[in-house]
Amino acid sequence: MSSSQCFENAPTLSSTCGAGTVQEFGGLQTYVTGSPHSKLAILLLSDGFGYEALNFRKLADKVAAAGFFVVVPDFFHGDPVTDLNDPKFDRDTWMKAHNTDEGFEDAKPVIEALKSKGFSAIGAAGFCWGAMVLVKLASSTDLQAAVLLHPGRITEDEINNVKIPISILGAEIDHSSPPERMKQFGKNLSEKSEFDSFVKIYPGVAHGWTVRYNVEDESAVKSAEEAHLDMLNWFTKYVK
Repeated sequence: MSSSQCFENAPTLSSTCGAGTVQEFGGLQTYVTGSPHSKLAILLLSDGFGYEALNFRKLADKVAAAGFFVVVPDFFHGDPVTDLNDPKFDRDTWMKAHNTDEGFEDAKPVIEALKSKGFSAIGAAGFCWGAMVLVKLASSTDLQAAVLLHPGRITEDEINNVKIPISILGAEIDHSSPPERMKQFGKNLSEKSEFDSFVKIYPGVAHGWTVRYNVEDESAVKSAEEAHLDMLNWFTKYVK
């Protein structure tokens, strides 16, 4: 984050949606879905609208259906972006209250909790704000794979510090992470022979398209599902 696109197309939020349950995990309230008997776990890091977004939980359930145990923590501690029309809402103030360094620190106990429960491989996907946290986490080998979907503003230094297989799924229309910048990141990553990387720019879509799409728009759903499949294929390949 943060461009105006990061706060557009606000999703429907529901504390009770999804097939999973909400429980404390790694010190955070967390949406948990999938079989706890799986040895493979996926951590999903949301955009600014948080872990109660309807499409986001649907995606968590889809990842779980592919055989993974999925955790979706509330990194905003009950304070996601909600009403963009509220005159009291100030984007900069919210960003300061929920900076990505804090998210990075909050994510570490979640990963440790997964390890302590015996999961042998852990992958993670980050969306917008969550991708900015995940690129920091990808500088260690605590995770086995990462997918950044329409990331907020990340730096070349952060990309150069990545140490695990990483996939970047970007939008053609994105002010935070324009295609040219994502392609440059891909070039930097391709020079590293010790792990695999992948960059894909999806035509005709805008920032946030993978989770903040109109379910009644057939084209939007198709584009989102294509990205979901690419993300799952990455996890299937490297989280095993």
